[in-house]
Amino acid sequence: MENVHLAVEEDDLYSGYNDFHPTFDSEDLDNDAGFQQAVRTSHGRRPPMTAKFPGTAIGVRPLVSFGSRVPLVSSMGRPMTGAVQDGTSRPMTAVRAAGYTSSMTRGSNFDPLGQSRGPAPPLEAKNEDTPEEKIKLLEKKVNDLIEESCMAQSTGNVQLALEKAKEAGRKERVLVRQREQSGHADHINLDLTYSVLLNLANQYENNEMYPEALNSYQVIVKNKMFSNAGRLKVNMGNIYFKQKNYPKAIKFYRMALDQISNDHKDTRIKIMQNIGVVFVRLGQYSDAITSFEHIMSESPNIKTGFNLILCYYAVGDRERMKKAFQKLISIHLGIDDEDKYIPSNDDTSLNLVIEAIKNDQLHQMERDVKVRAEKYIMTAAKLIAPVIETSFAVGFDWCVDMVKSSQYVELANDLEINKAITYLRQKNFNQVEAVETLKTFEKKDSRVKSAAATNLSCLYFLEKDYDQADRYADLAMNADRYNPAALINKGNTVYLKQDYEKAAEFYKEALRNDSSCTEGLYNLGLTYKKLDRLESALDCFLKLHAILRNSDQVMYQLALLNEQMGDRQQAIEWLMQVISVTPTDPHALAKLGKLYSDEGDKSQAFQYYSESYRYFPCIIEVIEWLGLYYIDTQFCEKAIQYFERAKLIQPTQVKWQLIVASCYRRSGNYQKSLETYKEIHHRFPENEECLQFLIKLCTSMDLKEVQEYATKLKKVEKMKEIREQRVKSGRENSARGRREGREGSAGSVAAVSSSVLSCPKKPIVLESQPESKQFSPLSDSERDSGGSSRGERLSAKMRSLPGSNEPYEASSPKQLDASYVDPLGPQMDRPKTGAKKRLDDDDFADEELGDDLLPE
Repeated sequence: MENVHLAVEEDDLYSGYNDFHPTFDSEDLDNDAGFQQAVRTSHGRRPPMTAKFPGTAIGVRPLVSFGSRVPLVSSMGRPMTGAVQDGTSRPMTAVRAAGYTSSMTRGSNFDPLGQSRGPAPPLEAKNEDTPEEKIKLLEKKVNDLIEESCMAQSTGNVQLALEKAKEAGRKERVLVRQREQSGHADHINLDLTYSVLLNLANQYENNEMYPEALNSYQVIVKNKMFSNAGRLKVNMGNIYFKQKNYPKAIKFYRMALDQISNDHKDTRIKIMQNIGVVFVRLGQYSDAITSFEHIMSESPNIKTGFNLILCYYAVGDRERMKKAFQKLISIHLGIDDEDKYIPSNDDTSLNLVIEAIKNDQLHQMERDVKVRAEKYIMTAAKLIAPVIETSFAVGFDWCVDMVKSSQYVELANDLEINKAITYLRQKNFNQVEAVETLKTFEKKDSRVKSAAATNLSCLYFLEKDYDQADRYADLAMNADRYNPAALINKGNTVYLKQDYEKAAEFYKEALRNDSSCTEGLYNLGLTYKKLDRLESALDCFLKLHAILRNSDQVMYQLALLNEQMGDRQQAIEWLMQVISVTPTDPHALAKLGKLYSDEGDKSQAFQYYSESYRYFPCIIEVIEWLGLYYIDTQFCEKAIQYFERAKLIQPTQVKWQLIVASCYRRSGNYQKSLETYKEIHHRFPENEECLQFLIKLCTSMDLKEVQEYATKLKKVEKMKEIREQRVKSGRENSARGRREGREGSAGSVAAVSSSVLSCPKKPIVLESQPESKQFSPLSDSERDSGGSSRGERLSAKMRSLPGSNEPYEASSPKQLDASYVDPLGPQMDRPKTGAKKRLDDDDFADEELGDDLLPE
């Protein structure tokens, strides 16, 4: 019972907090119009309290015992928040408890912040007009400008980065002045000043404004308040290096090296590497060797090892070259084994991780480091192999042996293949040795085997051993079907068999395996030309031109295609681009001259033909056009020099000598013309045309040699008749024999006929230079397909001149014909300017004058 009584008392202890007179409920006072009116006027003001009860601050009445249920009220009638327990008073903290009102019932949530009654009042805003706030805002603006400058520089906009850096510098100076004016000069942010100056210097350097950058760095270095600023002398040394002021660059590198302690080993190594490179640029290889040797002893790396080999090569130290190469291939790259990227058959979760990291940035960086190291090793081996031993082969074998015993054992096969290729590139190369070296790889793994077979196919193709080339192309394809070089070589061998459709399929497959294979795209274009699919060929070469923008061969092929398609203006535009890349190409200039000649623009054609002749005076078509141009313009004396050049190039062609003699006759130099004909007769005694010209000249000049030349002409004609009879009888006998043994000899005749077919133009071959431009600006087919211009008529006239590929040629008249026929055709009649009829005064007087001519 006692326990129950105590529980009731505790319940009564906390049950009276909400019991107070409703008059004193202040929750609805905001909505009470009378109360609000009283508050706003002096009528409702409460008078100051004067009566106080002893022991209270606001005059509360004495408290009664807590055991009763009478509510405790204050002097104002509000219930007291404290209660008397054991004779002690509860402290009153407020008139009303925070967040606790009479309207709350038992079980309601406690809301101390009053969020249920509406939003809290806003916080008081900071006053930004104070000096401290202005300084803080300005500091933030400077930091933002530095960040914007760095971001602009990272995106490549160096001009914007410099502007932001300059603006940050101006803002920072304003900030310093404001701190000094406010009396807080001791609180200047030195880190911010350092960042502004350093960023400004970097942006000056990125914009190649080197004097301004040096000044900015100098300001930082000379300020003693900046700690570790001496390291920036490395940046100053870099600028002097870019300016090729190597002595000053070394000076600043060494000053920076003195400022860096031995604790920063990597930084010191990089600075010493820069010093070594500068010594190499100065040609002081001994000093560079000292720097590189120190680096290789402290912290060896691939780049420094390669530079050390170059220095040893420059001074010709064979033994140290060997030691440096051994040191180079022993450097550890810090790359883990590639086996960690091989999937496992047991652990699925591990396979997922391997797939995730297989092509991440870290793995790509590892691959780049490995590729760079292999490149340095291959280059070093090719460099020192010819000089470290008595011969190139022995030196290369030593390098291969060293590589085989190192961590780069995979490079041994590549070095041996490179050895065979180097054999071929030397002037006095041992071709048999190269072939044997490549044949040793036939039993290697597929990648090496395919590469060796590809090179062998190319080698045999260049030797015109097309059967072997086709065999090794098949071997390379079987070893690696996705090798584009093997597919191209196979396509080349099929191309030579004139199976152009199949060749095009091989080229297409090579392009599917490697879309950047320019050789395959070029050969595919040539194949489409052979198939007379000019649109497809044009599309191939346009794609190739998008890849190789400055390839004169591609642009020349585009010009040829446009000419074949009848678009001469577009062909001229492509040829103009060709001569803009190679202005001294005589064949392109000659082709351009031909196009202008076909268009009828003789002046432009003469200009380009003349340029072509100036760069290479051995193109017969160019010489022929220029000579005929001067004959057409009645300048036979100038035409002689061109035909003299043609006579030197083709001394067995009698037509050039006959044209020279005819030019002398046209120019009026009959004596020189006669001497030229006599020389021609001495060299070609059976030439009928020369004898006819001699008879005509001797007759016109009344010389005694007429009868002698007439007798020789009869003998020549008689000999020609005898030859014709022999040829005729031989043809009759052979025809009779063919009729008798037609069935037995049909196969052999076909075999002989196929052996004399002309070979098509070869496409380019991998591992060698691309196909040379097949320029033939004035070939027979092109001349025959032209229009009816005068230049073409003259060219046709030239083809009808006496003489051919045979050194001696006789005409077929059966009786003596001493008539003279000019090989250049009849002369043009000169205008008779002096034969104008003079008018007599009487004739003029007989005419009737009009009224308009009479005097007024």
